[in-house]
Amino acid sequence: MAAEAQAHGWSGVSRRGVPRFPVQAALDVTVLRSGIPDTVPGRSVNVCERGIAAILAQELVPGEAVAVEIQLSHVTAPLRARAIVRHQDKLCSGLEFVGLPAEQRDAIRNWTREANDPVEAGASATVSKAERIGGANEGARKTWGRRVPPPPPKKNSATAWIIFLLLVGVASAIYWLHWNRGWEELESGIKTQESASPAKVHVQVPAEVMERLLVHRVAPTYPAAARKENLQGIIAVDIVVDREGSVVSMHPLNGPDVLARAATDALRWWKFEPYRVNGEPAVVETTMAVEFKR
Repeated sequence: MAAEAQAHGWSGVSRRGVPRFPVQAALDVTVLRSGIPDTVPGRSVNVCERGIAAILAQELVPGEAVAVEIQLSHVTAPLRARAIVRHQDKLCSGLEFVGLPAEQRDAIRNWTREANDPVEAGASATVSKAERIGGANEGARKTWGRRVPPPPPKKNSATAWIIFLLLVGVASAIYWLHWNRGWEELESGIKTQESASPAKVHVQVPAEVMERLLVHRVAPTYPAAARKENLQGIIAVDIVVDREGSVVSMHPLNGPDVLARAATDALRWWKFEPYRVNGEPAVVETTMAVEFKR
């Protein structure tokens, strides 16, 4: 059928033994440069069983060996073939297939004949209106009649929207689970702090007694801002020590904020032996002094 159509539209001598067919399909061309594969996307212009013309995202070099992958049909696997760059004009490339199996050549031939009319460079394949709507000559109708490919399914866009909404729903559910878990952890942390709050302090202990029970001290860091302003002095801090001897609450009683923060940052790491009442560890409150001097 392709040969008859080509002869009817072109009366001169053909410069190609195989007709080309206009096919616009996305393709990828992979070229190996310096041992690294570089994939160049593009779109085909026309295809035949011997090669393909395409517009690519970057220029190729004539003579380069490349790999071509193009989806000719929605119901078959992509066509993958090796090719040689035979022509290059800016972003337009002509590729010649190399070692194309017979089944792939047949697939190209059958698909292009079903989808398109053949075209020849320098000649226009024209079909009269009378022939297309069924003229008097039945043979002409058979020659020029073509099977129109079915329209793309209209459900594609609806399906894409459904998938998108499902993905958004899944992402929202995951985000909500993380947020809820973080909130529960925050609430549990608040409850833990409340359980160690001064409201449950059992004993008020003098500082000198707690000093004797101190087993780990962390020296405060003299803030650079305080050193620059020549701030010095002793910061008194009320602290609460739990039954294990850890500092669980602090409240500065005097001094500049910059020194008070430095004092509490150090005191939170202090560790005491448990203070015992009737032989049992108790939660106690005391006052510690932290000195800053140059």
